[in-house]
Amino acid sequence: MEKANFPRRVAVTGYGAITPLGMSASESWASIMDYRPGYAFHPTSSQEIGAHVFGLVDKEPDLRALPSAIRRRLPRFARMVMGAANEAVTMAFHGQSPLRWHSALKSGVVIGTGWAGQDESYRYYDEFLEAGIGNVFSCFHAMPSVATAACSINWGLRGYQNTPVAACATGSIAIGDAFEAIRCGRTTMMLAGAGESLRSTAAIWNIDVLGALTGETEDLAKACCPFSLDRNGFVLSEGAAVVCLEEYEVAVARGATILGEIKGYGNFSDAYDFTAPAPDCEARVHSITQALSQAGMRGQDIDYINAHGTSTPLNDLNETQAIKLALGEQAYKIPVSSTKSWSGHLIAAAGSFETIVCLQAIQHQIMPATAHLTHPDPECDLDYIPGTHRQGQVKNTLNLSFGFGGANAALVIGQAQ
Repeated sequence: MEKANFPRRVAVTGYGAITPLGMSASESWASIMDYRPGYAFHPTSSQEIGAHVFGLVDKEPDLRALPSAIRRRLPRFARMVMGAANEAVTMAFHGQSPLRWHSALKSGVVIGTGWAGQDESYRYYDEFLEAGIGNVFSCFHAMPSVATAACSINWGLRGYQNTPVAACATGSIAIGDAFEAIRCGRTTMMLAGAGESLRSTAAIWNIDVLGALTGETEDLAKACCPFSLDRNGFVLSEGAAVVCLEEYEVAVARGATILGEIKGYGNFSDAYDFTAPAPDCEARVHSITQALSQAGMRGQDIDYINAHGTSTPLNDLNETQAIKLALGEQAYKIPVSSTKSWSGHLIAAAGSFETIVCLQAIQHQIMPATAHLTHPDPECDLDYIPGTHRQGQVKNTLNLSFGFGGANAALVIGQAQ
């Protein structure tokens, strides 16, 4: 008979990332520490697209060990997810199967995406119009759950499965969903995260036409400068990030290295607009306070906040206001930064990558700086760690993710104690 010690603690035992900063989580962190942004000028072939700066992953992940029956069915975002997931599983289980310690029916996957294989869909449609036939795997490439399915099949994880699609909040929501599954006893091990890749001209135009992307054409520092007076839009990037979560007691019993702990999760909707944040900040505030409440914490217990910080005029001001409304005067005492200033915006994968950044900040006791913050907006008046990384005590962190459609999520990530 199973023990009924609810709620259960949730440990992080592995993580992996593929980003424009590097082909692994450690490479990505090293690039941030070395003050090397992952984006550059990459003008498109279309004169109708105003954006010229993108964060691109130059290499393909090494998936030679993945069965071809899986590999051939994966669009680019899912291939990056599998690379990141393999890194996470290897870190957690050191080459062994997770099923050595976990029941298959208690092991699950939550991998999200915003736009799935949209690039492939555009390409295959053009091929279909030209030849009358498309790619035989195009159905799978367009399927948002293809990465979730691939992880489940590859590692034999037969428990809880889900594929959140929540634009820029997807990665954090995926981790929050997996956290809740372990916390309530439904599972004991989960892979959670997200991936995104939008490189085609049509896909880029779809976002650029909304006025969301940076229009900077000369100065890379002005292309991505969260909380700055110079901010004018976000840098579109691609990538994937996945964490391995386990029930804390099970992880400790098998001798796993505990990298951190997911301690709280909040998720509320603006119910206001498809792109603009709600002016009242209510959903963002409740996401923060709910995550803190679930973690049994108050604002003074948080040492560092990884902000959503997109470098857009609307988000950065609204986010600043939300943090102040949620935390009161304590908001001015907590260091905050946007690591999108280094990576660009990974869209669906942003929250899961920034969760990993929080874990790395805890590991190294270093809070990453906000790049290019030389002309701060006086209305964005928190301690945004301008320019230089900061050493200091980092025991508990708060990761914020906000997305198109009014999706808001907050995660409390801390040292396991």
